[in-house]
Amino acid sequence: MEHQVHIIGGGMAGSEAAWQLARRGIRVRLSEMRGGGDTTPAHQSDGLAELVCSNSFRSDDHEKNAVGLLHEEMRRCDSLLMAAAEKARVPAGSALAVDRDVFSAAVEEALRSLPTLEIVRERVDVLPQDGLAIVATGPLTAPALAGSIGAATGADSLAFFDAIAPIVYRDSIDMNVAWMASRWDKGAEASLALGGDGRDYINCPMTKEQYFAFWEELQAGEKTEFREWEANTPYFDGCMPIEVMAARGPETLRFGPMKPVGLDNPHWATPEHPNGRWPYAVVQLRQDNKLGTLWNMVGFQTKLKYAEQVRIFRTIPGLENAEFARLGGLHRNTFLNSPTLLDRQLRLKSAPHIRFAGQITGCEGYVESASVGLLAGLMAAAELAGRNWTPPPRTSALGALLSHITGDAEAESFQPMNVNFGLFPPLADVKKKQRKEAYTERAKADLRDWLPTLA
Repeated sequence: MEHQVHIIGGGMAGSEAAWQLARRGIRVRLSEMRGGGDTTPAHQSDGLAELVCSNSFRSDDHEKNAVGLLHEEMRRCDSLLMAAAEKARVPAGSALAVDRDVFSAAVEEALRSLPTLEIVRERVDVLPQDGLAIVATGPLTAPALAGSIGAATGADSLAFFDAIAPIVYRDSIDMNVAWMASRWDKGAEASLALGGDGRDYINCPMTKEQYFAFWEELQAGEKTEFREWEANTPYFDGCMPIEVMAARGPETLRFGPMKPVGLDNPHWATPEHPNGRWPYAVVQLRQDNKLGTLWNMVGFQTKLKYAEQVRIFRTIPGLENAEFARLGGLHRNTFLNSPTLLDRQLRLKSAPHIRFAGQITGCEGYVESASVGLLAGLMAAAELAGRNWTPPPRTSALGALLSHITGDAEAESFQPMNVNFGLFPPLADVKKKQRKEAYTERAKADLRDWLPTLA
């Protein structure tokens, strides 16, 4: 089949872009190197839209949360990935978490049902010289293609490290020590609707003495050594390894992933704990698959060596006999200096037949990556139809993220960014407590007016 658009990369962004184009009858070639003899250091399968890090799309609250608002806007744009997430959803309080295998299978099944879409398992080593193309190879772009991108941009790509959290088998967790609860019982209603019981996290409590012993072990544990070419690559703050956070100070973890507030330990309502039932620190685990057999250690991305992970993480109360379905890991992510290199339609200024989408543009997070793929697909569809492209409102989550990537950010200090209300145009005369709700109300109203521009 002769294609009209060539999409390179079958991850979150590439899959979403392919859906937006092919469901409009546009002929698409989707090239994915996994399954064709190649893979990456982080992927474990050849499935399209594989989730390689967390299984969470973060908060689904679209009334006062920026990423939840982005979920809602994507749904209104007929997002494939949001639809697949609903099919694969598992209880996680107010968050949108999925069974990663069910999610990937749902995405691939939907794409294969489109008659104008051809999925080809092949590695692409050079940027296309002509014809419309969308490069959505993500932060793990293969070296040859990365070199071709570097030659086309005339500048070195920026880079950072991304770390993966371990996954634990549920039946190896000691529930006589750990307990089920959501912080402040938040999201209980949403959890119940999904078949949960409102207590969607496993919580492992620590006393002060246990916490500081654990903190010291993190400092002393043997870490993965960097290669020479990796030595000066910075971490992204949103995926900071647990031991790197710990190195910032002895209390840092208690105000981050090991925050104890809102978690009342029922096991400690005894005379042995005269100071109350509140732990000094808590390690939380979140359900990772629909069966409930796998649980992700929330915020425990790590570059500790495998043997050290097992040894140190088994000192956590409740995880003394933990069995790990996957240990943590570390991989290098690369991204473009998009404010300098891309125009407002995600096109490479030096080769405007090529668009970029997803994490390689400098957005961060599953949902953000998919949303930029969605926009790239819509832009290409408008171009092929000969229509003028109307960008999403700057006041919407889609518009705010796109504006950050393509020009609002400072090029000299450009770094990967999750969607957040700091990217939105400020609202005047709105009290701080009402600001988030005001942002979302304005965004929904403005997006409603924009949606009819899509075809």
